[in-house]
Amino acid sequence: MKKILTLVLAGVMALSMAACGTKESKKLTLATSADFPPYEYVADDGSYAGIDVEIASAVAEKLGMEFEVVNMNFNSIVTSVSTGKYDMGMAGLTVTEDRLKSVDFSQSYATGVQVVIVKEDSPITSVDDLYAEGASYAVGAQISTTGAIYFGDDIAGGATTCTLQEFTSGADAIAALTAGKIDCVIIDNEPAKSFVAANDGLKILDTEYTVEDYAICVKKGNSELLEKINTALNELTADGTIPSIISKYIPAE
Repeated sequence: MKKILTLVLAGVMALSMAACGTKESKKLTLATSADFPPYEYVADDGSYAGIDVEIASAVAEKLGMEFEVVNMNFNSIVTSVSTGKYDMGMAGLTVTEDRLKSVDFSQSYATGVQVVIVKEDSPITSVDDLYAEGASYAVGAQISTTGAIYFGDDIAGGATTCTLQEFTSGADAIAALTAGKIDCVIIDNEPAKSFVAANDGLKILDTEYTVEDYAICVKKGNSELLEKINTALNELTADGTIPSIISKYIPAE
């Protein structure tokens, strides 16, 4: 009887552990940086909102999985996903050669435009001014963003003689600009609009810095999840869900 009882208890424990494992496998965790409106931000009620959050939630629903958002600094997203701590990352992420060394990317789900914010009386009137001979402007960008990466590469390659200062968040970069510590900020067009609206005396240059496609990153080699995400993105695009989400936050002008 003792042997039978032991076997029964062992079976119950095994089933319990299996059930827990199954429940965990059905959760899709999103690593993001909720300081990048309208793609991701903290709503007034404390919940996470934005284009990326809603698209990720729709993907999870398509896959029949629970959904969880984990907020962190932008420069921690790729690392946390590459180690498998979280399932996927979305935060206006673009595909770069450096990021591809650590993670794999889905197909693109949205297009972003990088712009330059300056003070209204700034001598910088176009992006070309940052690349003029002898230019010595102090350029700000959020750390690990493509704006910082691209401009840093241009400095290293000798394309510009300006300097680059990186900040933990876009808001910190804007604060440095308004305080006169830097001359401009390179950032995505949509959060740029929010920052300019919230800070008197700032404007966005008419010329674009660069145009890029946003994608979802997953742990390198996780082809099963990547395939499921791409299938979900295709279906959500075809049925109008993703276009509807984007137009909700970025109305057509």
